Amino acid sequence: MCGIVGAIARRNVVPVLLEGLRRLEYRGYDSAGVAVLNGGLRRVRSTGRVAELAALVDREGLSGCVGIAHTRWATHGAPSEKNAHPHVSGGIAVVHNGIIENHDAIRGRLKAQGYRFDSDTDTEVIAHLIHAGVRRGRELFEAAREAVAELKGAYAIAVVAEQEPGRMVVARMGAPLLLGLGDGENFAASDVSALLQVTQKMIYLEEGDIVDVRLDGYRIVDPQGRAVVRAVHRSQLSATAVELGPYRHFMQKEIFEQPGAVANTLEMVVNARSVSPQLFGVEAEEVLRAIDSVLILACGTSFHAGMVARYWIEAIAGIPCNVEVASEYRYRVSVPNPKALVVTVSQSGETADTIAALGHAKSVGHRHCLTICNVPESALVRQSGLRFLTRAGPEIGVASTKAFTTQLAALVLLAVVLARLRDRLDTAREQELIVALRHLPAALSHVLEVEQRIKAWAEKFAERRHALFLGRGIHYPIAMEGALKLKEIAYIHAEAYPAGELKHGPLALVDADMPVVAIAPRDALLEKLKSNLQEVRARGGELHVIADQDTRIEEGDGVHVIRITDHAGVLSPILHTIPLQLLAYHAALQRGTDVDKPRNLAKSVTVE
Repeated sequence: MCGIVGAIARRNVVPVLLEGLRRLEYRGYDSAGVAVLNGGLRRVRSTGRVAELAALVDREGLSGCVGIAHTRWATHGAPSEKNAHPHVSGGIAVVHNGIIENHDAIRGRLKAQGYRFDSDTDTEVIAHLIHAGVRRGRELFEAAREAVAELKGAYAIAVVAEQEPGRMVVARMGAPLLLGLGDGENFAASDVSALLQVTQKMIYLEEGDIVDVRLDGYRIVDPQGRAVVRAVHRSQLSATAVELGPYRHFMQKEIFEQPGAVANTLEMVVNARSVSPQLFGVEAEEVLRAIDSVLILACGTSFHAGMVARYWIEAIAGIPCNVEVASEYRYRVSVPNPKALVVTVSQSGETADTIAALGHAKSVGHRHCLTICNVPESALVRQSGLRFLTRAGPEIGVASTKAFTTQLAALVLLAVVLARLRDRLDTAREQELIVALRHLPAALSHVLEVEQRIKAWAEKFAERRHALFLGRGIHYPIAMEGALKLKEIAYIHAEAYPAGELKHGPLALVDADMPVVAIAPRDALLEKLKSNLQEVRARGGELHVIADQDTRIEEGDGVHVIRITDHAGVLSPILHTIPLQLLAYHAALQRGTDVDKPRNLAKSVTVE
């Protein structure tokens, strides 16, 4: 969601700020702005794209050695220039990610003190609170520390003041924020990708940290004002990792990066004789032996990965597995099981609903936690005793692709480890699975070769307003993921159903104008699926079937078939994901939508 970039240097930081915002565009936003100090405070805001903001900045000749910048995804107040960040109060400028839950009460008190509010946002109260502290004689750092102590909710903020042009203050609670360390210059951002242009030395701030950032250094204190030390990390990412390269869109790039991303994720396994519990942490073997069930908490695409994992964990490891939407889990009365393993799945590791769900699970008595995530220093990783890092690399497109397939790769490893620890998997069968995992990147590369045929399908899909996706068993969650992708980026209403449920309602929707996509692996449910497909044809529905090479479903009038590979056994869902991603991508191209930044959506959903 919202993105923050801040900088203090001996050079003009405006190009750094704008480039940082450009690299954060993938998070989703509806307005952008920048404020700098240069003999006073100057601010430029826009409801357009970062490129339009850059043109305004250039037109006004904006420059300065200290500045903050922001991309906003609207929560409080509609997208407009008055609601765009930075917000100012008496020479103080603030940018903010998150939601301040007690902003109404603070707003009323500040109005009584004579402060005027020009926006509809919760953020403006922060600017006025800090200004009130400065007016009482506090330095900017102390005024900011006192202000954030009053806030309830989630925030990551960066603050500058024309009265103190040699410093920038940043703070975080419940929203990601990090420092970037340079040579005689320092930076802050909500995402590593924004700062790779200037440094690879990063400090990931902890909950409640407040930082006084200057040219020659920084000082971090906790909420009680005690000085603390945070580790300096060198990012392994390169600036080119977040560049588009020869691809038309980041989503296209990331679809085609999946063989490499999965290979990197499985690197520690494919040449081993056994799948070690140590992949999930030093204490993993002891914990995984002690548990008697699994509870997976996730949102969106990660939730679909969890649904696939339920089939694997129960079928391979033979232990109960439940999957819950994180945003719903903590608001219902559930029955905690202290012997369950709570697994959180997230690309960013900063998804607010999933973080809150993990906190709730701990509060009701769950003791064992594992996070599967793509970001090493994320909040979820830090809050979990066990962790597995997928190695997808940066994922810029809002519609997740390679994060999903690498999550699936990680989850099948978890199922294998749980099965071995329970003597449910003999050595020969484990070796078969390791060989299949070793072959998986090559199989994914082969599946990508169906792109040209998918393009032909997409031309027809682009003209439709609705679509139905069908799958059975472990492929039903893959149908759900395919429908989600079509909704996200092509803006075509799509629903997924277990194919056996057709006659219990959805069949009423089927006619010649309702394309039906079916996932048809050669598994135990194939003959059942064929019967379901006949139900569609009998009602005049047009079928688009993603099939294995050896699935005997023939093309004909109203039946279109794309064959991918031979049946891949338990790994089949990973392979069948790729054509559905390509279908959504090419349908979106045909419809002319913004593929990487679909309307109303954000990449990292850091607010509830």
